Amino acid sequence: MSCKQFLKRTQIKNLKSIFPPEDLLLTPEQKLIFGTDSSRMLDMPWAVVRPKSPEQVRDFLYFAQKERIPVFPRARATNMVGACVPRGGGIVLSLLKLNRILDLDEQDFVAVVEPGVITYELQKALAAKGLFYPPDPASVRISTIGGNVSTNAGGMRALKYGVTRDYVLGLEVVLPGGKLLNLGSRCHKNVVGLDLTRLFIGSEGTLGVFTRIYLKVLPKPPFTASFLVGFSDLDQALDTVQQIFQAGILPTALEIMPDLVLKCIEDIAPVPWPKGTNAVLLIKLDGHEQGVKQNLVELEKICAQASVRLKGLGKEEEELWELRRLINPASFKLRPTKMSEDITVPRGKIKEAMERIKQVGQKYGLPILTFGHIGDGNIHTNIMYDVGDDQEAANAQKAKKEILRIVLGLGGTLSGEHGIGLTKAPFISWQVEPEVLMAMRQIKKVFDPYNIMNPGKGY
Repeated sequence: MSCKQFLKRTQIKNLKSIFPPEDLLLTPEQKLIFGTDSSRMLDMPWAVVRPKSPEQVRDFLYFAQKERIPVFPRARATNMVGACVPRGGGIVLSLLKLNRILDLDEQDFVAVVEPGVITYELQKALAAKGLFYPPDPASVRISTIGGNVSTNAGGMRALKYGVTRDYVLGLEVVLPGGKLLNLGSRCHKNVVGLDLTRLFIGSEGTLGVFTRIYLKVLPKPPFTASFLVGFSDLDQALDTVQQIFQAGILPTALEIMPDLVLKCIEDIAPVPWPKGTNAVLLIKLDGHEQGVKQNLVELEKICAQASVRLKGLGKEEEELWELRRLINPASFKLRPTKMSEDITVPRGKIKEAMERIKQVGQKYGLPILTFGHIGDGNIHTNIMYDVGDDQEAANAQKAKKEILRIVLGLGGTLSGEHGIGLTKAPFISWQVEPEVLMAMRQIKKVFDPYNIMNPGKGY
């Protein structure tokens, strides 16, 4: 598919005046990878541009608005909802070459980065200075700060430390037409005017393009420990979660892995829990050594009836958390295709939600994995099916709709951290009232009057 079907020669000439040949991709072979993301959806872009400076971003967005060409920002494209897919055609704006760490300030406790910085690389650079950036999405080793801000990424440490928006102090944003906005500041407290910084966080590339991000960082916790505990049934595990909070313990992370998840992991790796274990909690603590060890003593008491209790310090911690990371590869033992949802329910409704989701799987004859961030009600739900089996593919879609209805009926949300993108856009009206949706679209029109920024996504 040639870009000349979509871009005029004069438009290509204008792009060549902004970008050198290596940063303007026009052939199908060059463009193919930029048409997809972790959702596995695919639409070919008309062209791909790769700016190396904020000035190039401004020049490009001036051109794109003038020509009314859709723009699809992306970085590593790790999102699961099709938020980077250039549906309907347009130009992909890859931000991977804007990847500098500009400042790590130990006095202000501020990091200043460009959007293409990989989150894990920032965390390593901060750790060398005794500093700590808490947000840790599952894709932390490959996703970027810009992508994390665009989706308001969470992660396992969100229980104690919050999500990405809790660490964004300010943004430099380029709007369609090339206008530059400087939002927020390096200050940790700022209540001057409307909080436009937060408006852009989680906007999925629909309002503008980040070129600089100001982040709050913390002192690095001096000590960490982890605790794996197994139970004979799910109810025991869920009751234990309540007891942990009632004891005044706030873990850094608190994850659950029920029976079907455990069976998947057992199929690909040796596991530390005995037969008959039907639910496992993984708990992480951090802080000063004395306090963490005291919390471990209290957890031992709370979990006295558990079938297995394993403490991990240092390298042993990583071995425990590697079991959690095995869920994704292990899941494909069940079926070759996965439909990933990241629903969230009020904490008091977790048990009912998991039970009813399991019933949906039984109804349609599909294995459905539920696991994840039990501490804040964010349940990852993986519907496993064979895309080559028409009946299973149809049943997976039906199961998804039933699960989303169940979650909303329990007072939950369609997404806790993945965002809406393309895959959940048809369902947003199930959660968001028409008046609220209209307000969102009117706000978008202020920043993006011609709807060129990631059109069709989110709302």
